[in-house]
Amino acid sequence: MAKKVPLFIDGELTDSEAREWIEVTNPATNAVVAECPLTLGVEIERAIASAKEAQGHWREVPVPERARYLMRYQELLKAHQQAIARTLAEETGKTLTDASGEVWRGIEVVEHAMGLPTHLMGETLANVAAKVDTTSWRQPLGVCAGITPFNFPAMIPLWMFPLAIGCGNAFVLKPSEQDPLTPTFLAELFRDAGFPPGLLQIIHGGKAQAQALLEHPDIQAISFVGSAAVGQHIYRTATAHLKRAQCMVGAKNHMVVMADADKQQVINHLVGAACGAAGQRCMAISVAVLVGEQTRAWTGELQSALAKLRPGSVTDPEAAYGPLISRQAKARVEEIIGAAEREGAKLLLDGRGCTVEGYPAGNWVGPTLIDEVTSAMRCYREEIFGPVLSVMHVADLDQAIELVNRNPYGNGTSIFTHSGAAARKYRHEIEVGQIGVNLPIPVPLPFFAFTGSKGSFYGDLHPYGKDAIRFYTKTKTVIERWLDADTPSGNGPNMTLNLR
Repeated sequence: MAKKVPLFIDGELTDSEAREWIEVTNPATNAVVAECPLTLGVEIERAIASAKEAQGHWREVPVPERARYLMRYQELLKAHQQAIARTLAEETGKTLTDASGEVWRGIEVVEHAMGLPTHLMGETLANVAAKVDTTSWRQPLGVCAGITPFNFPAMIPLWMFPLAIGCGNAFVLKPSEQDPLTPTFLAELFRDAGFPPGLLQIIHGGKAQAQALLEHPDIQAISFVGSAAVGQHIYRTATAHLKRAQCMVGAKNHMVVMADADKQQVINHLVGAACGAAGQRCMAISVAVLVGEQTRAWTGELQSALAKLRPGSVTDPEAAYGPLISRQAKARVEEIIGAAEREGAKLLLDGRGCTVEGYPAGNWVGPTLIDEVTSAMRCYREEIFGPVLSVMHVADLDQAIELVNRNPYGNGTSIFTHSGAAARKYRHEIEVGQIGVNLPIPVPLPFFAFTGSKGSFYGDLHPYGKDAIRFYTKTKTVIERWLDADTPSGNGPNMTLNLR
């Protein structure tokens, strides 16, 4: 019998009374590893009520003390990094190396959150007028919520709740129903770090459970990562219910390659950036834009390099990447590959029908290279989310910039060149939120914000960095005037240094 995934309510793992359950499968075998509940409405109400009560006490906890809780949590995450990675790999299909790297990127955000005494400082100006001083304070919102996707079940929740809770809020998380075991592990360690019960709640389910969070009057802010269509709905619904919202959604990331770039470096980076994590990441490079006639000859070597990649299971140390998350995801990727062929693109590598010995039922797609792609083709218009690289050819840098800027998405892009002038022109004129120069996947470290733009982001304030502190807090401004006549007479010295 498959394991029943628990809820996490009021600081404890709790069995759901749900009447409907979703099967959680191992993508390499499609064997059922757990069952995830469609959380009942009364259970969601209980979670939010518990969070609201806990937040009322937590907001009064001194900021340095909150930071010390986060320090203990970070220590536990580091100690259990490989155990979390193994759980993550089993339910997502990622290689252990990739899974471990994901956990580490989440730990980095917790490390950033440990600096909250500095991050939460307000602003002060004395003598803005005669005897008048003005101070601004950052204060928590209340109860916040996060809705997270399948592709990063450790990193993306860790983008959200440590910073939100560190800022003095409570947090309700609805992770993807496709891989709920990893967030449950994170919650257990959160409890073990000694946080007061109720600050973190985890509910499970699908659209109905997410909708309940969007509409609930006690939820003050929503953070979301997922597909563009769902993100648009979440942003519209959350804001219609007068909530703050930040929605990180679809992407179509281009890597522009100038003829003066180091060819081998370009090929190595394209292979890893296109097929790492089976292409199931919003910062994957899915389009190579080769500039000039000289670069056309590079596609042969790119094809050879991609052809050497071999997908495999978690237990295979030689595997370049794992399976797609589900049969449905595999079918969609293969359908898009077929559409490219029908629309006239050149299929230099076809990953359809890929098999892995010992895992006949896995959701495998081999490395795929599509050349002579145009902007009208489906493989360019849609985010593929698979190990598929499209190649486009343009005459010069101006055409490359025009192509990238015309795309509705603006999550990430990169340029490879030895020309400082070309790099400056590109980063100055490109309308994309995150830009790499001779770096394929420009994901910032957590003291900078993750700044996707255009159709890749809905909202005003981004995840982590200073933006996240602003998103999870509100500003209170205090204007004071004290006249000299109000000065009391002294009652003798106070020799105590205790500020507690």
